[in-house]
Amino acid sequence: MSQEESPPQPPPEDGDEKKERVLHTRVPAVLEQELKRLAQNIRVPVSNLVRTILEDAVAVADRAGRGVEEELHRAAGRVSAQREAILRKRDEVVGRTKSGPLGGIVGFQPMVLATDTHCAVCDAELSAGESAHLGVHSDPAAPRPIVCDACLPRPKK
Repeated sequence: MSQEESPPQPPPEDGDEKKERVLHTRVPAVLEQELKRLAQNIRVPVSNLVRTILEDAVAVADRAGRGVEEELHRAAGRVSAQREAILRKRDEVVGRTKSGPLGGIVGFQPMVLATDTHCAVCDAELSAGESAHLGVHSDPAAPRPIVCDACLPRPKK
């Protein structure tokens, strides 16, 4: 194996037949000795051995890359299907709840007001220090209404 660099050769023209190229590379002395020993054991020139090893390595890397890409596509498909199922379920839950100021509310959290506000249902004035209830919506980005005790939904009898 030569340690000299050869000048770059132009790629073959479309009409030219494929020609092999010479590729010079630097390798540690231990690797060179191991390649020569292996080539001698299987009775092939070192250059043929190195070419075969490189071709096999590129083929394995290509197959592994395609396998990873296919697995990523399958995983993306599964995630997309699960996302669609979650969105459908959310839409079903929101659709079952009544509309109006409490539409989409799935529960209420009791609280003590820190500031004055108004009830989202009856518009009654609520003062700081009074108890009220914060509506918890099925959509975390939706507004969270505050309701007075009188407007809090009661169990059906």
